[in-house]
Amino acid sequence: MCETGSDPDNDNETFSALLEDSAEDLYENAPCGYLSTMLDGKIAKVNGTLLRWLGRRREDLVGRMRFSDLLNVGGKLYHETHFAPLLRMQGEVRGVALEMVAADGSRLPVLVNSTVKTGDDGSPLLIRTTVFDARDRRAYEQELLRARQEAERERDEIRRLAITLQRTLLPPVLPDVPGVEIAAHYHHASPFEVGGDFYDVFPLADGRWGVFLGDVCGKGAGAAAVTSLTRYTLRSAAVYDPDPVAVLTNLNTVLNQERDDGSARFCTVTFGVLAVEGDGCTLTLAAGGHPPGLLLRADGTVEHVETPGGQLIGILPEARVVTTTVRLAGGDTFALYSDGLVEARTGGSRYSEEELLEFAATIAPTSAAGVVEAIVGLLDRFGDGVEDDTAVLALGVPAARTGVDVGSDPV
Repeated sequence: MCETGSDPDNDNETFSALLEDSAEDLYENAPCGYLSTMLDGKIAKVNGTLLRWLGRRREDLVGRMRFSDLLNVGGKLYHETHFAPLLRMQGEVRGVALEMVAADGSRLPVLVNSTVKTGDDGSPLLIRTTVFDARDRRAYEQELLRARQEAERERDEIRRLAITLQRTLLPPVLPDVPGVEIAAHYHHASPFEVGGDFYDVFPLADGRWGVFLGDVCGKGAGAAAVTSLTRYTLRSAAVYDPDPVAVLTNLNTVLNQERDDGSARFCTVTFGVLAVEGDGCTLTLAAGGHPPGLLLRADGTVEHVETPGGQLIGILPEARVVTTTVRLAGGDTFALYSDGLVEARTGGSRYSEEELLEFAATIAPTSAAGVVEAIVGLLDRFGDGVEDDTAVLALGVPAARTGVDVGSDPV
């Protein structure tokens, strides 16, 4: 039986030789580039890794070129104006992104760390620089940039589609109603979502005018579909029977019939019939769960116009709807608005209908355009506090007319 083993003396010699060889090999073939330069930037030493990256010969660099000579034009400017001054002031500079130019003219993106080596007396002797290949990082950054640009293009496209779709749900222009001023505004809470608010003014066969403003539950394409259905139904129903109660009853039936997929489709809405008379106009209104209208009188007083008992349209098979008659005379203005206005956040609370009434008192009397302009300014002051879209529609009688009367007639 024999045994084999290693000679400890030989092992030590081999290990020592390996250490000596590894130190030189580690410098020459390190996974990063190394170079040492004199204080004026002239290259004194460079490792094989950096030479291979740049496709250059050692004898072409050492003692003949400066570190800045290996940089592109922008890198040279940055080196002279920022890199070198910082290195002199701080003694080191880390993580600077530069581009080095290879012998064939190609660009090598790199990250550079430089440190000033000092003598025993603290005086600077030379500069040691480590160069990291940043091609993968550059490719990653470019991919991130490309993805970001693509995302921004998609956001712009979504915004354009949302705005275009929203415009199709609103009248392109409001009609001219003899003896009555009309103004409207739509406030987008988000340019990337289609809201469910809507309004319209349109002629009826008997010389009167249909008026409505409402808000469909939800946002996006689903809300847009229900909004389109609602507007179409209101206008169509008014052609056959313009009575506000009949119109909203018809809409309630249609929305209930659209529940085939089990999802609720409902809205709040105020529908009215406007009759223009010699000394003013009369509005007969019916509402389903909608905020009260706002009446600004010619004498400067303001009040809410309630429609008691109105229920959300589309929630129940049978909706109880009531009517209210509003008489507008010269200088009077009536405004409808959606709940985005009275649900806006102001500080830690919601803006209330009572606060809106107080605000209206500060601008009355005013015209339809004046009411809309004032509410637009109010929404602008709320800023990000307006979390939902808001529609405003105002009707006013020129100040030359006189007489006001408000009454309620439950049906």
